[in-house]
Amino acid sequence: MNRLLRAIAVALALAFAAPSVSYAKTAEKKAAKKVDKLDINSASEEELKALPGIGEAYSKKIVEGRPYKAKDELWEKKIIPKATYSKIKDKIIAHQAK
Repeated sequence: MNRLLRAIAVALALAFAAPSVSYAKTAEKKAAKKVDKLDINSASEEELKALPGIGEAYSKKIVEGRPYKAKDELWEKKIIPKATYSKIKDKIIAHQAK
């Protein structure tokens, strides 16, 4: 009887713990979406180098190719390879000057 009660208690604990883990992951994803994206039209070479796959040469080419109407111009104009663009596309934006 004592084992049965322990098994039920463990099962209930796991059942109630699972939704909170799921909620935590959802909240974490929402927070990640709110992170500011790096503007390729105004970022410094140092800021650009912090992006995955972007080193000194690519950051210099990005700065020299400004202004960009859209972020995908980085690979369309062959500033960076498409594979590198795929790594950073969710971390960048191309704001237009007003």
